[in-house]
Amino acid sequence: MPNMSLKKHEMPTQAPDVRNHNFEEVALGYTAETAVEEAQRCLHCKNKPCVGGCPVRIHIPDFIAKVAEGAFEEAYQIIQLSSSLPAVCGRVCPQETQCESKCVRGIKGEPVAIGRLERFVADWHNAHSCDLPLKPEPNGHKVAVVGSGPAGLTCAGDLAKRGYDVTVFEALHLAGGVLTYGIPEFRLPKSIVQKEIDNLKALGVKVDTNMVIGRVLSIDELKDEYGFEAVFIGSGAGLPRFMNIPGESLKSVYSANEFLTRVNLMKAYKEDSRTPVLHAHKVCVVGGGNVAMDAARCAKRLGAEEVTIVYRRSEAELPARAEEVEHAKEEGIIFRFLTNPTRILEGENGMAKGMTCIRMELGEPDASGRRRPVAIEGSEFDIECDCVIMALGTSPNPLIKNTTKGLETQKWGGIIADEHGLTSREGVYAGGDAVTGAATVILAMGAGKTAAEAIDAYIQKKN
Repeated sequence: MPNMSLKKHEMPTQAPDVRNHNFEEVALGYTAETAVEEAQRCLHCKNKPCVGGCPVRIHIPDFIAKVAEGAFEEAYQIIQLSSSLPAVCGRVCPQETQCESKCVRGIKGEPVAIGRLERFVADWHNAHSCDLPLKPEPNGHKVAVVGSGPAGLTCAGDLAKRGYDVTVFEALHLAGGVLTYGIPEFRLPKSIVQKEIDNLKALGVKVDTNMVIGRVLSIDELKDEYGFEAVFIGSGAGLPRFMNIPGESLKSVYSANEFLTRVNLMKAYKEDSRTPVLHAHKVCVVGGGNVAMDAARCAKRLGAEEVTIVYRRSEAELPARAEEVEHAKEEGIIFRFLTNPTRILEGENGMAKGMTCIRMELGEPDASGRRRPVAIEGSEFDIECDCVIMALGTSPNPLIKNTTKGLETQKWGGIIADEHGLTSREGVYAGGDAVTGAATVILAMGAGKTAAEAIDAYIQKKN
């Protein structure tokens, strides 16, 4: 008999007043007993609506059935058939708007905690299995992948499982893309990312770091001189946006990309780190997405006495995951809604000393479907701060676009690709943030998976 409890099992976490002083993982994970009990809430619907809500189409009821039996390794084997990064997805995927939003149990209660169960299964496997995946029989074909973020790693993994000789080219000195430089340690431990990358290497994937494609080598050279039959571009969206307001060039104004890269990739939070980062007293973070939450929570952990998130719409329009907003509030992050900066104020030595803001009200919906924020005339006021972090989104770096012949892009920089990931260049595919602009890890993975299928079909047809 299924467990008919209307509520999902809570995720145990570090206490807020403890975790906001350290970079250890906030969520502590289910025990085996809790995982089994939660899995027993699944009704195993015949039409499996949860699978339709998953961008990589994990066989969700099947793996949950194995968890309910206590067969955790079998559950993992089912997940890895569809996902190359299960321990990552179990932590950062917005299940509440995807698979869990389709769960029938959510009609009269809370949905099954699919994401928490996926995380448990992946962690159990990593703790109990020393076996690496077996390398498939080579099929004699070579594919290049540009970028080692979630799109690139997924594409590489799916192709390697089919026997392709895959090389991933990464611009930074460590693989992982946004998983390594963007998402903080307390949400996604880097040891987890490295474990997933090690699994891909065991499949035969080669990772070549410090390789800036478009500078060291071009896409054309990969195809014409190095013998790669197809190329997948998963280079992400690493070019930060700013508001173009007075004061943005002051010394203590960061893009969220720069701030998080210093903290996460360069380990600026460690006492022995040689990476400089400002340990500010009062920090303002401009924006309302997951990146804004990450930046604010990092600033708090670095010792800021007061951290404020400034967002021009209301709380109802916040694009960040509800869980991340809740955790931020618990950790003492202040939220100022319907507020928009107009100027960053200069203090001593070219540093920021505050922000002038204006109050907003919501008007008619804009192209995004959210109500457009409109400034209230005469409502300006100042917020005191000695550091400002702009978390306003990102766009693709133009380097690949500018160095690849015939590669068509959107006006804002995104690579134009069809539903299979095919670009305007034969044999060149793209997916993830390089195509869509900044989005979620799981959507990038879905794009990488789709492109891998298309690349396989292209090469097999060609040969």
